[in-house]
Amino acid sequence: MKNQNICKFIATGGEDRLVTQSFVLESNKETMETLSTLDNHAVFLIMQGGGEMVFDGSHVPLEVGALVFGFIGESYFVRHRAETEYMYVKFSGNRAEELFRRFEITPSRRAFQGFEGLIPFWRESLSVAEDRNIDLISESVLMYTFSRLVGAKRQSDDIINRVVRLAEENFTDPSLSLSEIADEIGYNVKYLSRSFKERMDIGFSQYLRNLRIKHAIFLMEHGVESVKNIAYLCGFSDPLYFSSVFKETVGVSPKNYMSR
Repeated sequence: MKNQNICKFIATGGEDRLVTQSFVLESNKETMETLSTLDNHAVFLIMQGGGEMVFDGSHVPLEVGALVFGFIGESYFVRHRAETEYMYVKFSGNRAEELFRRFEITPSRRAFQGFEGLIPFWRESLSVAEDRNIDLISESVLMYTFSRLVGAKRQSDDIINRVVRLAEENFTDPSLSLSEIADEIGYNVKYLSRSFKERMDIGFSQYLRNLRIKHAIFLMEHGVESVKNIAYLCGFSDPLYFSSVFKETVGVSPKNYMSR
């Protein structure tokens, strides 16, 4: 792919406000794959391709339309799944810290999906930027992008609510997995796994096990006495494994629970 990088640097102002340093279109594969250290905060918008961005060992899946935040002092590089192109704005200032707090942006919550609509705006903004207006344009792009995050948490919550609903409706299916749900709703499984744990304070596998054990207790308390049948009715294909999970979760074996 022909290298068509565009990089426009911005004269900085006072550090008591939001200050943009550069507005960049990056399409050079070698540059992306080279380990670099951020000298300022940055927000990346994935324009095409995919793969993952690695920040100090933390892996962030990249999809078209993803917004990914990097923090000053972090090292990062990109692993490609396909020809990748992204744009980014580097910025600093006390206002940046306030915006991170407002939108709950942290190293563990740095990626936001579904912002394909920003791509034409970012491209058009960079194409018309010049020395006389680059500071205004880059700051406008950054502030507008932050403003669009207002709905990101609600969107993420809606997605996790959908995952929870599908789990509650299908937990008796032994083949149910987060990967299967991700395929059904069209989301990256790594993104769903991370978002689920952030929202629910528990991993999906443990959440699914808890659903099944709660249903097992319900069946026991309503007269079902066969451990084998209970296991199958709760989504466990192996009764011995069910008994092991039940004892680990409840503290006693299924038979002892029923005898009490």
